[in-house]
Amino acid sequence: MFPLSEENKHVAQLLFSSGTCPRCIFRLCGVDLHAPYRRSSKELFSDLQKFLETEKDELIVEVSNPPLKKIRLQEDGMDNLSGNGEEGVSATEDERIASEPSNLSVCNVCLGILQEFCEKEFIIKVCQKVEASEFEFTSVVLSVSFPPQLSVREHAAWLLVKQEMGGEVCPDCFKPAKNKQSVFTRMAVLKALNKIREDDFLKQFPCPPNSPKTVCTVLGIECTHGAVFVAGRYNKYSRNLPQTPWIIDGERKMESSVEELISDHLLAVFKAESFNFSSSGREDVDVRTLGNGRPFAVELLNPRRVHFSSQEVKELQQKINKSSDKIQVRDLQLVTREAIGYMKEGEEEKTKTYSALIWTNKVIQKKDIGFLNDLKDLKIDQKTPLRVLHRRPLAVRTRAIHSMETRYLDEHHFRLYLKTQAGTYIKEFVHGDFGRTKPNIGSLMNVTADILELDVESVDVDWPPALDD
Repeated sequence: MFPLSEENKHVAQLLFSSGTCPRCIFRLCGVDLHAPYRRSSKELFSDLQKFLETEKDELIVEVSNPPLKKIRLQEDGMDNLSGNGEEGVSATEDERIASEPSNLSVCNVCLGILQEFCEKEFIIKVCQKVEASEFEFTSVVLSVSFPPQLSVREHAAWLLVKQEMGGEVCPDCFKPAKNKQSVFTRMAVLKALNKIREDDFLKQFPCPPNSPKTVCTVLGIECTHGAVFVAGRYNKYSRNLPQTPWIIDGERKMESSVEELISDHLLAVFKAESFNFSSSGREDVDVRTLGNGRPFAVELLNPRRVHFSSQEVKELQQKINKSSDKIQVRDLQLVTREAIGYMKEGEEEKTKTYSALIWTNKVIQKKDIGFLNDLKDLKIDQKTPLRVLHRRPLAVRTRAIHSMETRYLDEHHFRLYLKTQAGTYIKEFVHGDFGRTKPNIGSLMNVTADILELDVESVDVDWPPALDD
């Protein structure tokens, strides 16, 4: 069944006469059924011609290009004047069909996009490109980027249909922007079309739009895949390994990093283009992460392989662990983007447990550190440490030391076990950071204290779910 009704005939003829393709005519006439658009352009063109054929009644078509003329189309081939005395142009049915755009002419609204690129041949070309890209997927989203001038042509076509005029050119919409090759971006064109008055538009652009000589070309077909996320927990056993690449003034300071030791393997196996690494907090280059490890997640961008069995993921984890003695990974698994939020929530809200080796300038006895065991939920104020002031805003943060336990070693050393609120700067809590953390171990013991070694014993975030070994 043809999707246009008799009430659409006048508008359809108007558009068809100006060089508009059947699919654009359907759009401008509000056809929202899928089936008509799926048919070939040749079939649509033929059916539209039949629909627009007039038998004994006359069809009056108004073209809005000034001066306005009424074109009388009838079958007798006789020259006539319109009923109101205005000049008329007549044509026989054969002449009318011959003057209509052929099925090879380029649409003046879509530039041939809905002609050339809705046909089976082009669809096959797209499918071949997708198949050649070797992506694994279960669903597809098509994203098409159109030239901005299509919006202008559509606007002109709407004005033709609307048969009205309005008014204002918008130079303020087309302002130079950084990293833009042209001011005529799609958003700038749409902004201008929303602001311009119709009569000003008609002064600047033909209505209906001119028929192009060549079809719009495809610059390229690109295939991409949505990101996938891999999560787990890592242990770091080296005191000479940063969490992320340590590069200062373009010069690498450390050979590798936790991020690279994990993500390089994931990139290779998932055949991804790049990645983003994140974790629940971070440790300094000289701090080990022990116990159950620190939760982490890797966002793999544009991966070509995404389907893995649990056994394959387990083998990938083993491969990572065998590649280095500086780190170990556990509970490696695929997760959703939404699940990453659980890790970030725990970064500030949960507790962490540390073990610190502390030196004091004064001689101490076991009784000198015993009182620290009795301090519970000690509130401390920490001004942003000097060592991170270059990358964090200056502020005073209140943190809680929930509990402490000491183990005496010798006259100048003891080990301190702490359970603290996430986000606490442990090194500064020990040495005071020139008074920027109050109170601190040095002020509590009335000594000069410093930290020689620090280990993260646990990060109390219940994510990702623990897996059986």
